[in-house]
Amino acid sequence: MDAQLMKLVVAGGFGVGKTTFVSTVSEVSSLHTEQTMTAASVPVDSLDYTPEKTTTTVAIDFGRLTLDPRNPAAPILYLFGTPGQSRFKDVWDDIVCGGRGAVLLLDLRRPEESFEALDLLERSAIPYIVAVNDFPDAPYVSDTTVRRSLDLTERTPLIHCNARDRNSVIDALIRLVQHVIATYHQDTA
Repeated sequence: MDAQLMKLVVAGGFGVGKTTFVSTVSEVSSLHTEQTMTAASVPVDSLDYTPEKTTTTVAIDFGRLTLDPRNPAAPILYLFGTPGQSRFKDVWDDIVCGGRGAVLLLDLRRPEESFEALDLLERSAIPYIVAVNDFPDAPYVSDTTVRRSLDLTERTPLIHCNARDRNSVIDALIRLVQHVIATYHQDTA
């Protein structure tokens, strides 16, 4: 049996950890279309919570992960990270095209940064999970409040992860793959 190839999207707002998420888990040298942030972006891109950020994704991030390298039939995940700013959303449809599922990264210090990505995900009609990227200085917000604020259905998984921790990212991707499989089975039953 051949491996199943699965295109997955990593979405979210500016500075929520999409590039980190992809690079942390990729088994190949991840590709990033990062450009240096300029003075022109200062009034548009708030660095209040990410003062060390000097670059931003302008097209895609790309990485690959084989879920079980010892198993030749194991799913191979192709990860496509989206840019986080509205001005780059023209590439959104191209990135999502052919995607089987998505993870929406959420930073609880500024959840509004991911609202537009959530709207775009819902419009794309692919299954997605929401992964709260647990930043150390983020406020505590109950999962119930997050679900209500994002108007998530009970079917949409809400998890927590750390985009800097490989095992945490793998766990998030496994949960996404499980959700994708369950959604497609439910839709065809």
